[in-house]
Amino acid sequence: MSESADRERDPGLQPERTRLAWRRTTLSGTVSAVLAVKTALHGGPTPAGLIACALCCACWLTFLYAAHRRIRSLASPALPTPLTPRHATAAALCTVALAVCGAALVL
Repeated sequence: MSESADRERDPGLQPERTRLAWRRTTLSGTVSAVLAVKTALHGGPTPAGLIACALCCACWLTFLYAAHRRIRSLASPALPTPLTPRHATAAALCTVALAVCGAALVL
């Protein structure tokens, strides 16, 4: 087998499934952030509520950035670049932080 044949991409449906998974995760993060902001501001704006809103928005925007980069990479016709540990860690930390902020607001 030649070197160019080894580098050819057989995308199949895997990249599409991965893109859809990133989109679903982004959508669920968006819903979580909106519900957290709504909960934080329900009784009127308080300093703690505003800080929680800012944290939720920052986590959501950071995750949105990482997801958009990954979706764009997977949509390219060329072989997608691997997800860097830095972006994977950022996405995981934002997801966990958003969950923690949401739990703190509910409790």
